[in-house]
Amino acid sequence: MATAENAKVQFEAGQTFFDFSALTDDGDHKIFTSGADLWSGKEGFDVDVRPNGLITGGAVTPASSNDAVDVAALTCYLAGEKTSVSASSGFSITRPASDMAQINSITVDSTGAIAEVTGTEGTDQTFSENRGEAGGPPWIPTDSIEIAQVRMTTSAAATLTESQIKQVVGLHRERYDTPVWEVNYLKAQVEFISALPVIHSDDSGSTTKTKAIHAAYYEPEFADVPKSANFVPPENSHSVNSTQIYGMTLGSTSSSLGQGSFTAYLRNGLNDNLVLEKNSTLWFKFFPDRLKTGYLLCQGKLGISRSFPAGNDIQAECTISAQSEGKEVTD
Repeated sequence: MATAENAKVQFEAGQTFFDFSALTDDGDHKIFTSGADLWSGKEGFDVDVRPNGLITGGAVTPASSNDAVDVAALTCYLAGEKTSVSASSGFSITRPASDMAQINSITVDSTGAIAEVTGTEGTDQTFSENRGEAGGPPWIPTDSIEIAQVRMTTSAAATLTESQIKQVVGLHRERYDTPVWEVNYLKAQVEFISALPVIHSDDSGSTTKTKAIHAAYYEPEFADVPKSANFVPPENSHSVNSTQIYGMTLGSTSSSLGQGSFTAYLRNGLNDNLVLEKNSTLWFKFFPDRLKTGYLLCQGKLGISRSFPAGNDIQAECTISAQSEGKEVTD
């Protein structure tokens, strides 16, 4: 019969910081990965996600002079840095050479300056919504942020109108907080609720990308609980509910997540490394056999109930209040 005689428990005892760096698109334009094994979720050591995009300001309005717009002051995230950009009055817009459709994009470039990206002139006065096409919006440089589009069908100088300026978030304007995302600490990745628009390119559309996603994070470092026993992982339990009706029974199932737990034997119960982490959200590893690589992994808030018996070891009954059940790691 198998036993856990050689088991061991580890807890997140420290963290290594990684400053803002670009995450990698997983291919579906929704999931962006860091290459880390885990992200810490401990309070004060959480992940900071900063997609490129507007934070505040940046409204674009027609200028009083011909072929120009006014851009309000703005703040944005660029490569993980919060950047302030001054207002630009009378910013010049390039008209098409002939009376054909042309869409130009107003951007914040990688240096934090307002810049124009000129679209390809169309073959008639019909606009296209496809990036890089004649009469369509241009590809945006990878490290730039699109804040508006200006649409024109004439070459003659004239003041622009509000109807020619498009700045709908998600279509013509990139905000840092759209679409929203969730952090997956277990997989060390960011998961957006919907695919990010592919509107960026390094080389005129042959290599296309979404906006850049940057994150700063902490990777957990693990230490042994020196003396431990009775580990129970947080796991789902299932129950059946039934309702008797005429001629039959209606059944349904429900699930609930139980707390994880283990017992730790302490040195003095005051400044043990584990005790100092009480009430923190930590990662835990449980190795059924300390001589083998497989383990159970779970994350949750550490609760501790200590006892100080006169004639026995000081100990703590520890709980792991998790948001999801533990995961088996067998690699």
